[in-house]
Amino acid sequence: MTLLRMETAPRWWFKVLLTMLLGLCLGIALPGVSHAQSKKKQSVVSLIKKGQKHFDEQKYEESIQTLSAALMRPGIAGEEKIKVFQLLAYNYIVLQRTEEADGAVRGLLVIDEEYQLPDTESPRFRDFFDEVRKDWEDDGKPGLKEETGLAVSKVKIHHQSPAEADPGATISLEGEIDDPDIEVSTVSVSYRAGTKGKFKATKAKYAMRKFTVDIPGDVVEPPLVEYYIEARSKAGLPIAIRGDAENPLRIAVSDSGGVLTSPWFWIPVSVAVVAAIVIPVVIVTTSTSESQVTVNIFD
Repeated sequence: MTLLRMETAPRWWFKVLLTMLLGLCLGIALPGVSHAQSKKKQSVVSLIKKGQKHFDEQKYEESIQTLSAALMRPGIAGEEKIKVFQLLAYNYIVLQRTEEADGAVRGLLVIDEEYQLPDTESPRFRDFFDEVRKDWEDDGKPGLKEETGLAVSKVKIHHQSPAEADPGATISLEGEIDDPDIEVSTVSVSYRAGTKGKFKATKAKYAMRKFTVDIPGDVVEPPLVEYYIEARSKAGLPIAIRGDAENPLRIAVSDSGGVLTSPWFWIPVSVAVVAAIVIPVVIVTTSTSESQVTVNIFD
């Protein structure tokens, strides 16, 4: 056996070690952060294009979900709102949801009362728009804001997602809604198992500005359930949203081993453990300018 002793290791050696370990921690943590940030930066334009694509492919419910997400994006421009309302109206007309189609056209006219569909559009759509325009004008053009053409809703949804659910168990959700101008008519929750596929909507019980709703157990399966909450006006249009089809809320669903065996749990825990180990070691070892390291080498 050969004993190799290294005396007086300089302080910079421990700084290098700290940098390497912190780099490892960040390497684990940053992918999730950057993914979340990229989702937040998703543009309204890309959502409108996606909604248009769904409509062209006759995926009308998916188109409505995507366009509703675009409509609720902060800072959406008036021109973008017009396009969203137009496509929403098309979807609702095709699905024969006349009341909601009427609301979408009226929402468009509130922004631009002179708007006209191109002559190249289907007569089915142009006739419907013309009928709604006449009714809207006969009603005195309700909702029109001459200053900006845009109405800002004060409705806010307050809701806390459950941390975890058991497979097959019904998930009960609840929350409150700030609605100072009494704009909200209905509240709905759209949910799905996993991260792919169409959301299924269900109407919540809503009274005294509080709502309750259940996500059925048949969609509660590992690794997670996604959902979002919409408050809708009497015209059936979204006026407040918590989560959306592109950035839904999530509930982790434990597998048979429970949360302690889930990677969703251990990734952040591993980072915390490494940090908890590194920081005390660095504090102790850097308290002096020199340290002694012994390395045993066996021949």
